Amino acid sequence: MKKFFADFKAFISRGNVLDMAVGVIIGGAFNAIVTALVNILLSVATWGVPGGLKGLITVLPAVNDVQKGAVGQTFQTSEIVAKTIEYAAGQGVTITKDSDTFIQWQNSLLTKYTLHGTTYAANTSAVIDWGAFINAIISFLIIAITLFVIIKVAMGMAKKREELKAKMAAEAYQAWAKAHPEEAKAKEEAEAKAKAEAEAAAAVVPATTDDVVKLLAEISAKLDNKKAE
Repeated sequence: MKKFFADFKAFISRGNVLDMAVGVIIGGAFNAIVTALVNILLSVATWGVPGGLKGLITVLPAVNDVQKGAVGQTFQTSEIVAKTIEYAAGQGVTITKDSDTFIQWQNSLLTKYTLHGTTYAANTSAVIDWGAFINAIISFLIIAITLFVIIKVAMGMAKKREELKAKMAAEAYQAWAKAHPEEAKAKEEAEAKAKAEAEAAAAVVPATTDDVVKLLAEISAKLDNKKAE
């Protein structure tokens, strides 16, 4: 048990796990910002559409009585009073807008429908939500562009940092070499020798299988000639 908790503590204390946790939290907050921005942009772009972005739907024709809904597949918010009275009449009850039970019948009716903008669609209907689809596409593009910019900036900063480190190392070496000329010369000669040896080793072509077989055949032939003598 102690080993389990020790391993768990080591796991959650790892740098990449903490970075991932921070990334998830920031990603969630960023997603909320993107969603709000997309909704604002699409609300402006669909200003003339009844119900705005959420009203961009297509209700497929009913193929059975269940999909037809209690008072039709769809109706507008302006028809709620008439549809409530019609729904109650379908249940054998006559009501008016001022009836004590009107709100109850209206609430009962609305449980069978989902509001899309200004359109109520029967829950049993097949609905294509174009607004949600467009929202997802634009959200994806915004997130992708944002991540691309962040990664590009981060890579540029990392490259600049490496270049700065290399420059500082070179300046430090030049200062050291100037203060210790003999040691610097010996180090440069040793590095040059090691580089030459590495290049020479890399230039050696390794023997192929055919070369090994040929060499063995030559050795075997020489041994046979020696035995014959």
